[in-house]
Amino acid sequence: MQIVDSHAHLEFPQFDDDRDAMLERARVAGVETLLAIGSGTGPDRLNAAIPFAEQHDWIYATVGIHPHEAKLATEEHFERLDELAKHPRVIAWGEMGLDYYYDHSPRDVQQQVFRRQLGQARAAKLPIVIHCRDAWGDCLEMIERDWRSSGLGGILHCFTGTLEDAKRGLEMGFMISFAGNVTYKKMQHLRDIAKAIPLERLLTETDSPFLPPEGRRGKRNEPANVVEVARVLGNVRDLPGEEIAAVTAANFRRFFRLDARGQTAREG
Repeated sequence: MQIVDSHAHLEFPQFDDDRDAMLERARVAGVETLLAIGSGTGPDRLNAAIPFAEQHDWIYATVGIHPHEAKLATEEHFERLDELAKHPRVIAWGEMGLDYYYDHSPRDVQQQVFRRQLGQARAAKLPIVIHCRDAWGDCLEMIERDWRSSGLGGILHCFTGTLEDAKRGLEMGFMISFAGNVTYKKMQHLRDIAKAIPLERLLTETDSPFLPPEGRRGKRNEPANVVEVARVLGNVRDLPGEEIAAVTAANFRRFFRLDARGQTAREG
C-alpha cells in the first residue's frame, strides 16, 4: 500500500523518545508522502515542521498559527511567517481557523488572526489547511469572503462538519481530509459524508499524535496508522483499502502539483 498522511505533528513531545523509529514505521507501512504541520506548538516555534522536510525528501511542511494560540500572536510572529513561507519545502499555510469548542483564545481574536493569515497566505500563493471545530458557520463565511477569490483552495483537515459544510468547502476548491475519528463506532455520520463526496476530493490523515484509530484509542497515534483510515474509507466506498490509498495519494500530488520526483514547482 502506498498512501499519504496529509496532516501530522511530528515535532510534538509525544515522539521525543522514538521519532526516528516512528518515521521508519510510517515508511514500512507504505506512507510515501507526509505533510508535517508547523503550527501545533505555538507561535514561538513557527519553523517546527521545516527541519523534517529538509531532512526527508518525502516530507513537506506548513507554517501557521493555530486558533488555540491566536491570543499569543504578535507582529513579529506574522513577519516570521512571511519569511518562512518562502521556504521551498513549505507547500501550505496552516493549520489555522476557528475553534469554538475549547475557546483557548477569545473568538474575536481567533477571527482577527485567521483573517490576517488568509491575507498572508494569499500573498504567498499557498493553499491553506483549515482547523475548524464547532465554528463551521463563521469559518466558512470568512473563507468565502476573504479567501475564495484567491482560487488557491486548501484542505478542510480532520473534517467534522455536516455534508452541507463539506459541499460549501468543495465549491470553494477545498479537499476534504478524514482522520482516525472516521473509524470510531459513533461516527457513522462522518463515514456517510466520506461516501457522499467526490472520490477525487478525498484525503487521508492521522493528525498524529492525536486521534488514534478504533482499536488503538487511548494510545499515541502515529503516521503508520493512516492505513486504518484508508481501510475504513474503502469499506464505506466499497473499494479496497489499497485503492483508496492510491487515489487519495494521487489527489494529494495533484492538488499540491508535485511532480514524479515529489518536487514542488518552487523547488524545480
